[in-house]
Amino acid sequence: MPTKTLHVPTVDGRADAFAAFPDGGGQYPAVLMYPDGFGPRPVLREMALELAGHGYYVLVPNFLYRHGPAPVIPLPEYIGADTRDAVFADLMPLIQAHTAELAVRDADAYLRFLAAQPETDDGPIAVTGYCIGGLLAVRTAAAHPGRVAAVAAFHAPVAAGGPELLAELSAAKVYFGHAESDITPAAHGELEKALTGVDHLSEILPGTVHGFTMADTDAFDPAALRHHWDRLLALLGPQVPQASNS
Repeated sequence: MPTKTLHVPTVDGRADAFAAFPDGGGQYPAVLMYPDGFGPRPVLREMALELAGHGYYVLVPNFLYRHGPAPVIPLPEYIGADTRDAVFADLMPLIQAHTAELAVRDADAYLRFLAAQPETDDGPIAVTGYCIGGLLAVRTAAAHPGRVAAVAAFHAPVAAGGPELLAELSAAKVYFGHAESDITPAAHGELEKALTGVDHLSEILPGTVHGFTMADTDAFDPAALRHHWDRLLALLGPQVPQASNS
């Protein structure tokens, strides 16, 4: 399965990124995949390759590129209880500096880049994200209602943008998969109210903790990752055109 290491031109510089897509030529629906706060790394490359194997061109950008290429801070191969706090202490100021304005400005650049790739078709795109990347996916979809047909977010603070942001997702089909440790039933009920009028499925995955999709962390839950793939592929299938060899 082909992969490329890329640099995406933005207003503020160049975002390092990688892309995965099917072998054999042709054009494919585009998926913008935002990583979690730890950024692009081998586990995200594996996930991009998995999705590309289902017929998609998948772009994974380093959204913290203003602070350097990924990894923007040294990362252990496995992020567990003994390293998590120290990693987050270094990362959180960088994540907090990535404002909504910067996120939307970068999203414009990522979508322009995807549209220009010879391996992508001219249909609508999908956006998915993990942890803070899920909120970035929501911001991208809200800012591009005519371009983004589907948005998914996993163990993500999707309510952080407020009900007004969520209401702007009415042009897309939406899936949110929450870690049980991240959201209370009451907060989930409020989220459901904010999504009134949006074609969506929002669910809490029992027994999961924040980061359940990431195999290089102690939050990983193999069954929850499989459920993630089931939900994500079901979301993409009805929304995004099939690959074209034209």
